[in-house]
Amino acid sequence: MDESLHLLHKSNMTKHNPKLSSPIPTYELYGEDDAASAQFRLHCETIPARSSLHHWEIGLHRHEHFFQILLISGGSGDAVYRDEIVRFEPPSVLTVPPSVGHGFRFSPDIDGYVFTILASRLPVRPGEPGSIGTFLSQPRVTRLPDDAPESNLIRTSLERVAEEWNGRRIGRSVLMETGLATALVLTARIAAQEADEAETGSDNDRRIEALLALLHRDVRKHRPATYYADALGISTTHLNRVVKARTGLSTRELIARWLLEEAQRELLFTPDSVQEVAYRLGFADPAYFSRFFTRETGVTPRNWKRREQARLGSRDEAGGQLRAATPPPTPSG
Repeated sequence: MDESLHLLHKSNMTKHNPKLSSPIPTYELYGEDDAASAQFRLHCETIPARSSLHHWEIGLHRHEHFFQILLISGGSGDAVYRDEIVRFEPPSVLTVPPSVGHGFRFSPDIDGYVFTILASRLPVRPGEPGSIGTFLSQPRVTRLPDDAPESNLIRTSLERVAEEWNGRRIGRSVLMETGLATALVLTARIAAQEADEAETGSDNDRRIEALLALLHRDVRKHRPATYYADALGISTTHLNRVVKARTGLSTRELIARWLLEEAQRELLFTPDSVQEVAYRLGFADPAYFSRFFTRETGVTPRNWKRREQARLGSRDEAGGQLRAATPPPTPSG
């Protein structure tokens, strides 16, 4: 999988944080205990504005009612979520739901914004049914891919929210909440796409393993691509896409390649004639086998056999018998 999505309960967590035995402090804004700091429903500031006061490290803490979004546009750092640590680099969006212990270690060149909003002001609450609620319920680091059209819109939306915060113009609360909602939904969409691609990649790996096992068993029966697609429970078009992505060949070309390699082993490591090899490989007509072999290699089976045996013989001046090739192991799965 591409590393752009980091789900915090997965194996990409890099370090364990042992500092969980002490109570985690709760703030509305980090480091502020006065009641006045809680008199807001949305807040925005640059990441350096607060982190620079704490030597670029925000200690483990939590917000009881607030959801936080960080836009990382420069620098790098580590996000501490509960008992795990995840590395982040720009451009990324970090999201933290209420009541989750979290902290950050930033590089001195960090750049970006922190947005703090009452969770009740979000159009979808963390933990609500549906993909958006599920996304918001877990702390995450989501890398924004350069080739994703949503990435630029996310950055633009969050930068506009920061501009509205600083401008203090009429209607800014509506525009800021709308901008944050837009950015969160699009970030959730990128995360879902990455998760789907990772799952699809794993599924396709299993399909390729199953296909190779089928070819090992059935290639001499000259089954068409539809047979293998049906056996895998997918369409011929889908199978062709999977095979092309993994091998650079179409399904038909892979079948032909596999059959050709079977033919080459038989020709090279058995004393049988071309005609006998053709029949053993399932060809009803040896002439058709010769045409197939010549089309794939540019040389007739007989001439290929002579050439390869001469080549191997020159490498074994002792003149010992050629050892039979060990067939490739059947893929697991």
